Amino acid sequence: MLTIALDPTELITTFDPRSLIYLFDMIGIIACSISGTILAKHKNFDVFGCLLVSIVTAIGGGTVRDVILDRHPLFWMVDMSYLTVITISSLAMQIFFHPNSKRVDKFLKLSDTIGLSAFTLIGIKVADSMGTNVPVALLLGVITIIVGGIIRDMICNEIPLVLQQEIYITAALTGGILYFALQNLGVADWVADISAMTTIFTLRMLAIRYDWQFPTLEWKY
Repeated sequence: MLTIALDPTELITTFDPRSLIYLFDMIGIIACSISGTILAKHKNFDVFGCLLVSIVTAIGGGTVRDVILDRHPLFWMVDMSYLTVITISSLAMQIFFHPNSKRVDKFLKLSDTIGLSAFTLIGIKVADSMGTNVPVALLLGVITIIVGGIIRDMICNEIPLVLQQEIYITAALTGGILYFALQNLGVADWVADISAMTTIFTLRMLAIRYDWQFPTLEWKY
């Protein structure tokens, strides 16, 4: 009789974090593609209009990040999986999503939050791998997620979410700071990755659930 003994510590030490990062990247791509399609569909865009919005939402931020870092060729030009996944997820949402659904806002914010969690981490790790310092890596992590959303909202004639009183960038920065803190403590990369993403997702969802907002600055005289 054949028996296989699995040592949990061996699984942890031999785990390849690169495969997990690629998975996170694809999760972010799908989530942002869905959020772009939902909003475009709600605005009654046609098939190609929805597809265009989903593409700029999913890869816009990463493209700007890579241009700033002078990182060539662009990731979506050498790996066609990105455009393939965007196209499939966008077409699927166009077929099965009903723009008059009462849950449009909930679906949009959920998919946007998943994208926020994944793309902030991806942006930070890419910038960190290029030798940037911590503040710049955090900034590029934020750029990775907000640029696509800003373009999406502008095309769809909406006020960009990041410019409203939402707890959005704060959640991204909190998760990014946690990531670097865990890195300095010598925590395994994949543990730091999951912890950062979970923190970002949790903060953002709590802000949506309890309507946490930043107050506006106003000088009364």
